[in-house]
Amino acid sequence: MHNRSLSRELALLSLGIIKDKGDLVLSNCQIEEIFESALDSLINHCRDELDDCEADLENVSQNLLDSELKEGSDSSFANVRDELKKAFHKIESVMNSLSVTLDFPKLVVSSNQNDIREDVNHRIKSIIDNLQTIDSEIDEVMDGWRLKRLPRIDRDILRLAYIDIHLLDTPIAVACDEAVNLANKYSDTQGRKMINGVLRRLQKVKVK
Repeated sequence: MHNRSLSRELALLSLGIIKDKGDLVLSNCQIEEIFESALDSLINHCRDELDDCEADLENVSQNLLDSELKEGSDSSFANVRDELKKAFHKIESVMNSLSVTLDFPKLVVSSNQNDIREDVNHRIKSIIDNLQTIDSEIDEVMDGWRLKRLPRIDRDILRLAYIDIHLLDTPIAVACDEAVNLANKYSDTQGRKMINGVLRRLQKVKVK
C-alpha cells in the first residue's frame, strides 16, 4: 500500500472518531490516541473483509462440489470446473498470504517511517483548524445540497480531498482518484455518486 494512500485512509478513520465541529481543540497526545484507534480500525476492517472472502470461497467451493456430483463426467462442465478450481486455489493462496501480511499498516507506522504518522496528524490538524472554511467552500459547489446533510464518512472524504487540492498542493487528478478509492471502500452507491459530482466541481474551481 502506498504511504500516501495509507495515510489518507488512516486520516479518514481518525476523523470519524473526532467530533464534527469547528471549535474543536485537540492536544498532540489526543491526536496520537485517535491515530492508534484508527490504525486498529483499519486492521479490523481488513480482517473482516478477509473473513467475508473466506466465507464466499467456501460457499463457491461447496457449490462446485455439488455441481460435480450432479453433472457427472460431462466434458464441457469438467473443463469449466477445472479452470474454476485453478482460480480458487490461486485466490486461496493469495488470501493466505494476505492474512500473514495483514499487520503491514501497523508495522509500517511503528517502524522508522514516521512520515505516515506525521502526514496523518498534519491532515487531521489541517481539517480541524480550517473546518469552517473547508465546509463553506465545499458547500459552494454542492449544487443544491448542503455538506452537513451528507453522511459523516462522505463529508470527511470530501474534506480530505479539499485539503489535498487546496492546502497540500497534491495534483488534482491524484487527489480525486484517492478520494474515489476511499468512497468505493467506505461509502455507498449514492455517496459515491455525490462525491464524484462534488469532486468534478472542486476540480473546476481549482483550475480557475
